[in-house]
Amino acid sequence: MARKLTKLNKPASRSGIDWYASPEGRRQTQREFERALKQGTLVHSSGSKIPRSAPAALRKLLEQAKANATRPVSIRLPIADIERAKDIASETGSKYQTVLKKAIRFGLKRAG
Repeated sequence: MARKLTKLNKPASRSGIDWYASPEGRRQTQREFERALKQGTLVHSSGSKIPRSAPAALRKLLEQAKANATRPVSIRLPIADIERAKDIASETGSKYQTVLKKAIRFGLKRAG
């Protein structure tokens, strides 16, 4: 199978470092990485002495990164549940959002 490297479509008007550091650059880099990983075309540069990473190891790293990443959400909860979470938080010395996050994670593990 022939491997080919794809070039990122970065704008010519901005310097490379600035573009890659921008949210758009990070999203584009992530899309290109996932596409290359899926197609099996992820390679290292010829000048690098680092061996090619196994696709399974890269998939595992990607899953770990997704597990630790967060996204803000807005949900409606009964006031009683929020009050209970605040009571638990004051007993444990943590924030009520952390209590809710742990409860959701526990419920998801139990459900599936």
